[in-house]
Formats: sequence, C-alpha cells, structure tokens
Amino acid sequence: MIRVLLNVSSPALRAGLRALLSSDKSISIINDSLEEENEADVMITSASSRFSATDETDPVSSTATLLLSDRPLNVREMRRLFRVWGVLPNDVSAEELTAAVHALSQGLIVGTSTLLFESEGGPLSQGPLSDRESEVLGLLAKGLANKQIALALGISEHTVKFHVSSIYTKLNVTNRTEAFREGLRGGWIAL
Repeated sequence: MIRVLLNVSSPALRAGLRALLSSDKSISIINDSLEEENEADVMITSASSRFSATDETDPVSSTATLLLSDRPLNVREMRRLFRVWGVLPNDVSAEELTAAVHALSQGLIVGTSTLLFESEGGPLSQGPLSDRESEVLGLLAKGLANKQIALALGISEHTVKFHVSSIYTKLNVTNRTEAFREGLRGGWIAL
C-alpha cells in the first residue's frame, strides 16, 4: 500500500486529487496534515503550498514529493530540498498521476520534459555526464543497440562503446538497465 499525503491549500484541488487517485486500490490517502508527513510514502503538493514556503535552512525531505505546477522549476533547488521528487502540470490525468505516485514510491524522479528545465533557462543538469554521453544514455533508455545509436548520432559503433563504458564508470553501474535506472533517479533522462 502506497500512503499519499495531499498537501494542497485548495479544498477543491484536494477533492479532485482524491477522486483521481481513488481508482487505484494500492494507494491510500492519509490525513491531510503535515504532522503525517513522516508516515507518507509520497506527498503531493502544489506550487502555492509548502514548496514556495520552504526556506534555505530546510534539510532534504525524506518523503517523495510530487509538485503540481505549470511552470518550469529549478532542478538544483528540487534536488537540494527533496530526496525523491517529481513535477507534473496542474491538469494531470488520473493515469499520469497514479503512474507518478507509483514511480516516486520506487525512488524514481518523474516529470514532463517541458517542466524539467532550470528556471534560469538552461536545460536539465546532466550531472557527471558530458553532453554526448547524455545523448547516448537517452538513446540507451529508448532500447537502441550500439549500432542503432551510432547511426542516430552519426558516430562509429566503437565510439558508442567508448561512451557506454564511460557512462557505466561515471554512474557506477555495470549494465544498461542499471544505467537507465540511475539516469531516471538522477533526473538526467525523462520518459
């Protein structure tokens, strides 16, 4: 059972979120108070609720947090504030919301590509990876083989193998599945 805390200021939004999540029997809505945050697996909040009121001294929250917002956010700030986080638009569908709750409960970072951009206008931070390694990781995430990646990027298959090896080393993984998982957890790739 995934315990979800709804930390939203609007009663209408809270009721709407409850209704959207009610179809999934593996999700349980716990009391709508912040005292319950430590018992929650996932907290859903809006840009006008707790997130905007968080100050610089707050530690990283151990509760996975899903932010509902229609504006791109500062990824560095989200990483500083939350261990596991996600961002979805305010008009999220029931399927997207339940999928995000399940992914967050598994420790993955979720969001739409249009919202996963730095507020300063730059792209999502690639972490320890170079731009080319990030491109290779993105194509790995799509399930492409080395030969297909080489063709898509206009490089040799040997160069792809070099980049894959470098990705494994930098992410401290041993295979494509682990690289994919670390890319998702780090927020460096989005589905």
